[in-house]
Amino acid sequence: MSVASGQDDPSRQFNAFVKRQAAALRSGDVAPATADEWSKTRTKLRAELLRAWGGFPEVSCPLEPQVLGQLDRDGYRVERIVFQTMPDVWMTANVYVPDAAKDEKVPAVLCVHGHWPGAKQDPVVQSRCIGLAKLGFFVLCVDAFGAGERGVEKKLGEYHGEMTGAMLFLTGRPLSGIQVYENMRAVDYLQSRPEVDGEHIGITGASGGGNQTMYAGAFDERLGCVVPTCSVGNYQAYLSAACCMCEVVPGILKHTEEGNVLGLAAGRGLMVTSATLDAFQFSVDQAQISVMRALQAAALDAGLTAQSVAHTIIESPHHYNQPMREAMYGWMTKRLKGQGDGGPIAEPEIVTEDPEALRCFPGETRPDEYITLPRFVAAESKRLLQIRRDGSDRQFLNATSEAKSDDERANVRKPFVAALESVLGGMPVNSPLNVRSKEIPDQKTIELTFESEPGLEIYALCDATSTVPGATVPKLAVIVDVENGALQAFSGKRAQELRAEGWTIVAPELRATGRFAVAPDKIGNAPDHNSAEWSLWLGRPLLGQWAWDLHRTLDAYVEKNGAIPSETAIMGEGPSGIIALTAAALDTRLTHVMTVDSLATYVTDKPFRGQRLGVLVPGLLRDVGDVSHIAALIAPRKLTVTGGVTGDGRTLTVEELRSTFSLTTDMFARFGVADRLELGLNSSEQN
Repeated sequence: MSVASGQDDPSRQFNAFVKRQAAALRSGDVAPATADEWSKTRTKLRAELLRAWGGFPEVSCPLEPQVLGQLDRDGYRVERIVFQTMPDVWMTANVYVPDAAKDEKVPAVLCVHGHWPGAKQDPVVQSRCIGLAKLGFFVLCVDAFGAGERGVEKKLGEYHGEMTGAMLFLTGRPLSGIQVYENMRAVDYLQSRPEVDGEHIGITGASGGGNQTMYAGAFDERLGCVVPTCSVGNYQAYLSAACCMCEVVPGILKHTEEGNVLGLAAGRGLMVTSATLDAFQFSVDQAQISVMRALQAAALDAGLTAQSVAHTIIESPHHYNQPMREAMYGWMTKRLKGQGDGGPIAEPEIVTEDPEALRCFPGETRPDEYITLPRFVAAESKRLLQIRRDGSDRQFLNATSEAKSDDERANVRKPFVAALESVLGGMPVNSPLNVRSKEIPDQKTIELTFESEPGLEIYALCDATSTVPGATVPKLAVIVDVENGALQAFSGKRAQELRAEGWTIVAPELRATGRFAVAPDKIGNAPDHNSAEWSLWLGRPLLGQWAWDLHRTLDAYVEKNGAIPSETAIMGEGPSGIIALTAAALDTRLTHVMTVDSLATYVTDKPFRGQRLGVLVPGLLRDVGDVSHIAALIAPRKLTVTGGVTGDGRTLTVEELRSTFSLTTDMFARFGVADRLELGLNSSEQN
């Protein structure tokens, strides 16, 4: 009996595969044995992190801070401020200025929030800021991009993860990297304040804020004390859970485990706080794996492991509660003030504010033109595509026109296909398919089961006539339906219409979809949240894995039947269209591509809706281009685009569709096959 038939739990298959892949990637890890080895590891790791984050601006824009209001309190005051982190991108923040700063410069702490709904205004976040201020620290508490006052809408409480945060992947600048850069700008701001001792600055946060703390503390060496709370585990442990998009560093498991990242901060006062009742990925045991590696790094880096690294364990669920705060106060006091032994310090009396009183833009007063995360992505996307239009697009089109033969045109195409393969994480090497078939006589169907990769079985439903030795199959159509699965694709309306036109149908069940869908997988508007996120940790976006499954579906068909017909099409409707298009761009055996009401452009200034997170590929718009660029790789084969939508789900008019696919149209014309590209609306849209 095949896996597809239920020998194992199909919903667990993909997660088991991902974990095996991760273990293989990190199987050769050996801790550096000397200071020189650690120095080389540190330099390489910093470079890999920066690459994964898409690099940082070479020149920082002016901060242009503005104080929008002030609250005077016993022992401190609170300022409501904004400052510019990137051109026209404004960070909302609260500054807690201790009375002690009237007479002398004081050390500072950057407080970054986690996924508490109030962000910097949340009472849980306020509490550590007030406690630190009353103990004499200057405190800056900031809203992360897409959260707090920086959400898509003006009200508090938005979550900046799933399909909103994932939009940034397309630009090659993931939210994890944007947060590091913005937190570095926050340190710039702290050093600009006359009250702050700029040589003594720390950072702390919990949960998602703990991840911000770890990455900013690892990368910005101006931070002399780093206290991530309820956030440290290890990357392989995250493959058992759901993390926010703000925590994902694409492809990091190809290069390192979390312990080495912690190690980058180990020589500057690292205290990891873990809760005994936290989730598995942040559990004490999983955190200890990374802390041990940080201790090894500290021993090589500073030789002062007991003084520079601590692991504090609190009997508690996931939180940043009073015992955790008191442990942080003591550690910050020792590292930044040079006072005490680093042990807990009793918390002063805390009286939090009404969150609305801390807002820079109370109620609905935030300017309408404020740059939100989706607006930033849209502007960055347009900038990247303009660079392509002025450079590589022209080169591609001109070289195609100048090519004198099919071989020359194929050579022109190669680097652009290679760029697509690269952002998809590369394609695996061929391995034994181990094809098995099972006939379903009453349905005239063959279930073809095979290994797309070692240990990962998928299957395809095939019309029985397509697998009869010696039978002639004039036209073969592969139908992809990641939303409803292979059975619906095989028996549905599109399949029936194609059969009536003489096509033989093959409908594959791709990994992590249909019968193999991860349970649970959906978070918010991302139906494939967890499977897509795990794939990103590996550096293998799901879009590339699905394209490979379709490639292997053709391989399995050939192994079973000897060959595929000269006319072999692929069809994808809705979210499946971009998958069909990508598969055909990489596999020229597919001679005709049909998409219906599918993604026509990745460029939108609103959060993605009605699409799969797995198609939001890191660096796609930067290194490959838009949907039209992928579609251009289909030429000179046939491409039929029936209807199209934007990333946020808006249906395009026929004029918009033609404009969106102008590059594709130009490419088909330069091949001399303009008639092989059909762009139009379906009948319901025309009506």
